[in-house]
Amino acid sequence: MKKLIKSFGYAFKGIGYCINQERNFRIHLCFLVYMFGFLTVHDFFEVSKTQFAILIVVSALVIALELVNTGIEKAVDLAVGEEIMPLAKVSKDAAAGAVLIAAIGAVATGLVILYQPSAFAAMADYYKANIPELILLIVTVAISVVFAIAGPSGMLKPFRKKRSNK
Repeated sequence: MKKLIKSFGYAFKGIGYCINQERNFRIHLCFLVYMFGFLTVHDFFEVSKTQFAILIVVSALVIALELVNTGIEKAVDLAVGEEIMPLAKVSKDAAAGAVLIAAIGAVATGLVILYQPSAFAAMADYYKANIPELILLIVTVAISVVFAIAGPSGMLKPFRKKRSNK
């Protein structure tokens, strides 16, 4: 049982590493939070349980492949160091390509399921009538952009005390 619990800990450490260090991972996470937020908090979109499950699966695939891509990149970097080797580049590029293909597939799946012009019209009407929520949405999007670009540690930089070099 101890080994099982430890293995979950290692998995969460890997996810935490990607959240802290991998910009593309954070970008995917931000999009997922907004998509699933709009699907679960509001009823703008008509989505069946099956469609919702499909969105979960394709989203999980993208996130899982980002984790695998990071693992491959770090293993290759460990094996070859700073040296540029053609096969190492192929390994890293192919792993990144797998993520790209999955992300394109997830976006296409999302478009097929979520392309509902009436839902977008209802969303626009809702936010026109609820300006404080529109402002909150804009603020959270701005925070998400900073999070995606700078990461958690970059977001906290302005709030850290500067150390003097005495």
